[in-house]
This record gives sequence, C-alpha cells and structure tokens, in this order.
Amino acid sequence: MDFRYYAPTRVVFGRKSEEQVGALVRAQGCKKALVHFGGGSARRSGLLETVKRSLAAAGVEFAELGGAQPNPRLSLVRQGVELCRAEGVDFILAVGGGSVIDSAKAIGYGAANEGDVWDFYNFVRAPKACLPVGAVLTIAAAGSEMSDSSVITNEDGWVKRGYSNDLCRPKFAVMDPELTMTLPEYQTMCGCADILMHTMERYFGREAPMGLTICMAEALMRSVMENARVLLAAPDDYEARAQVMWAGSLSHNGLTGCGGDGGDWATHKLEHELGGLFDVAHGAGLTALWGSWARYVYGEQPARFARFAEKVLGVAPQKSEEATALAGIEAMEAFYRAIRMPTTLAELGVQPTDAQIEEMAEKCSVTARGALGKFRPLSKADMAAIYRAAR
Repeated sequence: MDFRYYAPTRVVFGRKSEEQVGALVRAQGCKKALVHFGGGSARRSGLLETVKRSLAAAGVEFAELGGAQPNPRLSLVRQGVELCRAEGVDFILAVGGGSVIDSAKAIGYGAANEGDVWDFYNFVRAPKACLPVGAVLTIAAAGSEMSDSSVITNEDGWVKRGYSNDLCRPKFAVMDPELTMTLPEYQTMCGCADILMHTMERYFGREAPMGLTICMAEALMRSVMENARVLLAAPDDYEARAQVMWAGSLSHNGLTGCGGDGGDWATHKLEHELGGLFDVAHGAGLTALWGSWARYVYGEQPARFARFAEKVLGVAPQKSEEATALAGIEAMEAFYRAIRMPTTLAELGVQPTDAQIEEMAEKCSVTARGALGKFRPLSKADMAAIYRAAR
C-alpha cells in the first residue's frame, strides 16, 4: 500500500548524552524551557541536576514542573499549560519515560492553542500548533520520544484517551541506556511488552505491511524478546539496554508499519479503558489482554498468525495454519510469563465485575467511534467478550 513516513526527531544516543541537552535546547532558539519530569527518581539519581546544569551552561532559562505519573493525568497537564503561559515558556523538555513525554506533548498542545486541551483527546477539534518538545528518555517502553502520539487520563470519569498528530513529534530525543539500569525489573519488562505490542499492532493490521517492513518488524520483535531475557538475569547489561531502548523508538515512530494499513490497535484501545479504570501499568495490561484478543480474531487470517509463530517465536509448523497460529499464541503467552508479565486480568490483580466490563466496552466503543480494530473489526459486544475471556 502507498505510505508516507515522517520521523523528524534528532536522536542523540549513548553514554552521558544527557550532558548535551543544553546545546540541543539552545539550538531550537527558545527563550525559556519548561523542564517536565515525574516523581523523585529523576532528582534522586542526579539526572535532573545534570539537565539543569547543562541548560544553565547553555544560557537557557527554565521553569520546572514535576509530578507526572503513569497514566498521566489531565489535571497536571492543565497545570502545566497555565505555567507555560504565566512563565512565557516556548519549549518543553521532558525528562523521564513515556508518561512524562506524553504529558509534555499535551501541555504543548494546550499552551499553543485556545480552549481546553481535553478537546483534542476527546476528538472535538484538532490543534493548530504545539509547543516544541524535546525528551531525555529514562524508560524504554512507549516510544513517545519519536512518535506522533500521546495518551492522557481524565480523572473525571477516569477516561484514558490517545491522540496522534505530527505536530507533537519531539525535536530531539536524548537516549543514554545507562539511565535505564536502575529501573525495577517490573518496569523494565512492562517496557519490553509495550515495545513488542507497538510492533505487533502494526503487524496484525488487516493489510500486512510490505515484505521488507515485515522482516524488519520480525527482527525487532526477536531482538526485544532475546534482550528481555538477558535483562532478567543481568539488568546492568549495557548492550541489552541499548538494544531495547533503540527498539522502543523504532517500534513506534512508524517504521514497522510502512506499506500497511496503519495497524489494528484494538488491544491498545482495550487496555486504555482498563488502565483508565484500574490504573494498571500499561505494558502489563497489554499482556493480560493480548492472548484473549488473539484467540478471538486469529481465524480471520490464520496464515498471518502462523507466520508470526514461526518467524518470531520459532514454532515448528503444525498440521494446519490454524494449529500453528494457536501454538504461536500459546508461545507468546509463555514468553510473557517467562518475563513475569501477566496473561490474564486475575494475574494482573484486577477482577472487573460484569458491570465494569460493560462500562469499559462502552467507553472503548465511544473512543472507536464505530467498530474497533482492523484485523477483525470489533463491536461493543466483541469487546466485552474479550474482556470476559481475559478474566
């Protein structure tokens, strides 16, 4: 299929690359930056001080806003928008993982446009601009450092929404694999799961990407799985950290979908409602749902699932494509369990009631504005069935 590929983010990758952030921000010609970060880890590790020292050395003025958290909140975004306006901020520097970067993008939309920033995530209107964003990445997972997307949670109803627009693509991404070495195992593995799913969502579109893209996607997934296993045993392995960090960027900057139809994204949308209601870690929510989605839809194109089983998971061909496909789904779930990720909602620690399942399906249906996904378009009843199967 015809496609356009746009990946304008400058990548500065390697040890101590965070020391270059001042020069990178200054090159953007900004007058004042907002340094946006999460909890105390950026401060405790010394990273925040390194960033501020680099900005000061480059002559860049800055304000600060901490407090971003997993499933980033709309209330903090609105606070950031007001701060940007009050301080005359014209550049946003995100120091953290995907949640911080997503929050920074949302602040950029809100500060550059009139009205309520939630309008964009609620698909009421489209932004005309976004303050430029840069990122110092500390978690390999969301790929937000090179992507056109961000996801925000509105505490009013606990609605989680994603919005994509090229306006928010970061101007630069600073990536030092050493910054990820202190992450807890759970966060590291959640990140690996998210990276895999960003590629799998594109892999399982209704129309497969072009052959070269498929081969690249398969190699990326194999690499993430291999290095996730390495990091379980050796969390300070620089090579494995570097491989996973770069895979995170490539998995969500559009590369692994070139020549396809944009991908399915049903599992992501289903997880958004799960995360919005129960505030679970995104990567873990994805692994808890994926197997149920896969078993529900694989019959549409068993050959695609069979190829995934053979090329990515090393499953030997079975008596039929359907059997190979099912063996691949089982092998993927076995990998998730091997990296200590959940494969059911119960394992995730979530026990939704029937009413909560219907609520999530209703919210997901509203977000989809019709059928959800492309591999097999899902109705609201289909969504509820997948949630129930995942229990």
